[in-house]
Amino acid sequence: MSSLERFAAVNLQDTLEKNLLRELKVTENLDSVHVLRAGKKLISFASNDYLGLAQHPVVRKAAAVAAEKYGAGAGASRYITGNHPLYPLLEEKIADFLGFADACILGSGYLANIGAIPALAGKGDLIIADKLVHACIIDGARLSDADFLRFRHNDLQNLRELLKKNRQKYKNTLIVTEKIFSMDGDRSTLAEIAEIAAEYDAWILCDAAHSLYFKEKYPAKNFLLMGTFSKALGSYGGYICGTKIAIDFLRNKMRSAIFTTALPPAVIAASIAALHVVKKNQALPSKALARAKLFASLMGLKTPECAIVPLIIGDEKRVLLYAKSLEKKGFLVAAIRPPTVRENTSRLRFSFSAAHSENMIERLAEMLKKVIK
Repeated sequence: MSSLERFAAVNLQDTLEKNLLRELKVTENLDSVHVLRAGKKLISFASNDYLGLAQHPVVRKAAAVAAEKYGAGAGASRYITGNHPLYPLLEEKIADFLGFADACILGSGYLANIGAIPALAGKGDLIIADKLVHACIIDGARLSDADFLRFRHNDLQNLRELLKKNRQKYKNTLIVTEKIFSMDGDRSTLAEIAEIAAEYDAWILCDAAHSLYFKEKYPAKNFLLMGTFSKALGSYGGYICGTKIAIDFLRNKMRSAIFTTALPPAVIAASIAALHVVKKNQALPSKALARAKLFASLMGLKTPECAIVPLIIGDEKRVLLYAKSLEKKGFLVAAIRPPTVRENTSRLRFSFSAAHSENMIERLAEMLKKVIK
């Protein structure tokens, strides 16, 4: 065995013993809520397809038509020949939908954050992020040459204290938070953060990947909104919204946008179609939230703020056993463990879709009570 293989084997064994080993399991999507795994049909409560659009016939047809017309791939970076006609159309539509002047599309939400953060903050600057932000935000901060601080989760007093102590030492300061935190399902107090940011002339980048497209009034100055097409819109790709000059700057500075092949035309077309569906069916986000509230009510949990409901178990081994038991009974639920969440906070994470029926949720709650008794 080579030294590389020995290193990998020892590391994997240690990961296995800690109940943290991750395995890729082939899963076929049958429709908006049912999947096929190891030959068994399951009701999925693990997907981020909150509005059930990944399998929507209008979205699927748009992708097929675009592939037929424009081909399977973009062929190059957008800055070479990959900027096919659908790209500027989607940028215009997503910016207008969310109330911004302009938008820039990237290959994924991950690429959006690791591209935008180093473009906005460098040597002599400061990044201050909520303690529970996504891994790609942390990676983006590490890729920059900026100093990096964390404020306690949703603790505005702690944020203010860090700004008061440190803002004058730096040329620019970027505050990064999320609109909805994907593991706990809670929201940031964005309006209050904006007030504090304005007081200290700090900029804000808000990750709205899990926002379910619940629109709100965003800060007018020094504000950028990041989001994805891969969750509530059922497609793929990420975007940054802001003022025209801010977006033009990012288009010229984000390495993750410049040095990568453009998204396939079918993917962009699917996102355009999904936006159209949401505009015509504005009750979809509320329906997804209603499903989450029904589940929480049946389980005696606090009322959720979005379509994500976590059930904290704590122990990694137990959460895996519970997830496997639910799968045997026909329900696919994500078992979330460190490093995705903090130690001793492993959890079952339930994601609800507008496509789930009330009966499905009632059956899930009934079975879950038996599994964790």
